[in-house]
Amino acid sequence: MAGYELSTFWGRARAYWDFWWGDHAFLRLGFSNAHWIGPDMIRTNHPWPFQLDWWKKRGLKTVINLRGGPRSAHYQLEKDAVDRLGMAWVDAPMGSREVPSRERVLHAKQIFETIEYPALMHCKSGADRAGIMSVLYRHFHLGEPIQDAVSELGLRTLHVRQGKTGVLDYVFERYLNEVEPKGISFIDWVMSDDYDPDAIKADFQANWWATLLTDKVLRRE
Repeated sequence: MAGYELSTFWGRARAYWDFWWGDHAFLRLGFSNAHWIGPDMIRTNHPWPFQLDWWKKRGLKTVINLRGGPRSAHYQLEKDAVDRLGMAWVDAPMGSREVPSRERVLHAKQIFETIEYPALMHCKSGADRAGIMSVLYRHFHLGEPIQDAVSELGLRTLHVRQGKTGVLDYVFERYLNEVEPKGISFIDWVMSDDYDPDAIKADFQANWWATLLTDKVLRRE
């Protein structure tokens, strides 16, 4: 894994500098956008190493990273902290402006069926990718209907459905309006030929002002 030499003082200092400025980590020092979404899962924005230590002391067993980016400062500092604290680490990259592929939905289901709890999952802001994974957690792990679980995508966690990130909501709207009335389960729909991520995304229309807010003002990843 190239990028930062965390075993040296200057290598770690450079990683923290890039994490602070390049990843806007300074905004997350006092605001973690943390919410328990079940008895054994918490969703947050990207945690600092000291925040992971805080969660570890409260029994956290597994960290699920939804961002990717193995050469980045945010990834390497977090992976280093997780290893040092003796927690399990799961990589499950998701897109904030994409309809999740069949493979990603199945991977999420497999994660929630096999990880050690309690667990924490995060993206950068804790709003969009953490939102759709929270819907899947509540549906697959807690057994809640999509109609209830979809409440994880909302302003409570700073998710803006009117912008391009609203395509995540649109996936579940399509299911609830067109598929569930036929008696087809969410996972059966995803596994069928009728589930076409490209076609679903093409049908979605975002509002220009909300896209400006999420992409230019908030600079959501």
